[in-house]
Amino acid sequence: MRFITACILYLMFTSQVMALETIPGPRDCFWARGPFSADPYINVAYPDANVYYWAAAFTTPEGSTLEIKGDYPYSRYMSFFSYDENGRPVESLTDYQIKSDSINPFIAGNQRSNSYRAYSIDVLNAKSSATKITDEQNKISVNSTLYTPHYKKNQQLIVYRIYLPNKNTDLTGGVKLPQPVLTLADGTILTGNETCNTLNASQPLQVSLNSLGIPPDEYIKLINQPEKPDTWPSHNPTQWFIQLDRKSLIGMYTGDIDPNAPRSEGGFYPNLDNDYIRAIINRKHGKVLIVRGKAPTTPKTYNGESISSKTDLRYWSLCSNQSFVNTRVNDCLFDEEIPVNKNGFYTIAISRAEDRPRNATKECGMAWLPMADDGDGMFDEDVTIIQFRHMLPSDDFKHAIQKVMMQDQLETVMGPYMPKARYLMPNQVETFFPCPN
Repeated sequence: MRFITACILYLMFTSQVMALETIPGPRDCFWARGPFSADPYINVAYPDANVYYWAAAFTTPEGSTLEIKGDYPYSRYMSFFSYDENGRPVESLTDYQIKSDSINPFIAGNQRSNSYRAYSIDVLNAKSSATKITDEQNKISVNSTLYTPHYKKNQQLIVYRIYLPNKNTDLTGGVKLPQPVLTLADGTILTGNETCNTLNASQPLQVSLNSLGIPPDEYIKLINQPEKPDTWPSHNPTQWFIQLDRKSLIGMYTGDIDPNAPRSEGGFYPNLDNDYIRAIINRKHGKVLIVRGKAPTTPKTYNGESISSKTDLRYWSLCSNQSFVNTRVNDCLFDEEIPVNKNGFYTIAISRAEDRPRNATKECGMAWLPMADDGDGMFDEDVTIIQFRHMLPSDDFKHAIQKVMMQDQLETVMGPYMPKARYLMPNQVETFFPCPN
């Protein structure tokens, strides 16, 4: 019996190791957790499928100083965020805010392709006395310090993000992952594995499970409420919600939503440079959801635009996700791959692959976003959560999600940029939206 038990434990251990080894993507001893993105990478906390990020958990020794040195990636965006154990952001340092050792390619008007693109930041185990400006890309406050205070057993946590690497570059945007440099109290400078060992970068992650999703037993109760229809909590027509506090997030299921609830900055490791609207949809209303709205302007970086330009937003996308339990993304569409008509409006079809309308193609002027075949990934195969993401609006773009402070302001503020949605069947989509070709 002991032999059998030992064999089972061995198989469990080796299978876990093998599973870890099969997760693709670069990582190192400091950025040991990641890359986080859509499948086949680590898929949790609703990542954008066109984004890659890495997490570092460490402890800075007393009296030492920590620097992170790297090169700006060839990408749409990059940032460093520090978080607490509940997945709430503590402080951020976004690309355009970083004091550059060269020419910062993320500032409007600068060359994006310059080869000298080095930067460095100081990581302090302390709380900041001031809050950095976020949300608006033209309010530049140059800095080189990221405050990363410890929590629980002296653990510190940083997340490094890259949005939309240039075409034909790798996940890291054509550069190496940024590297830690540790200067000890006696002046000794450590790099590489010595740095990781001294920082204890392999320590267990000390975070709350609630930071990554709601418990399954709570979710079961939410979707099985008495006297609610089997399509609950989806609505027809689709109802959109801003990023609210956790109580109001649950209120999407209970109906207990404070119309004056403020936007939330907590949970699921949010990027404060983004704001979101989301809806819960159900294919029992119709196998295809058609979403239409006006598209904000964004930089055309994917194919290597040479000069950083000022636009409505830095980035926007629409994602298809599963439940608030597993917080998994199915797929996303980013701004440059969504067809826009001569009036600046887009049309997006959302469905299972088997229900994709034949005219849901770029050539026909319609983008397509897949639902997961297993729905919420838990109990309802017809459920999908869709989410719009707006990043870093310019100060004069008044219709950004960032400008919506309360739920009841949503349609008024977003105006023509507010998405409109209706359920159809595949043959109806093919009839109502004829392909011009």
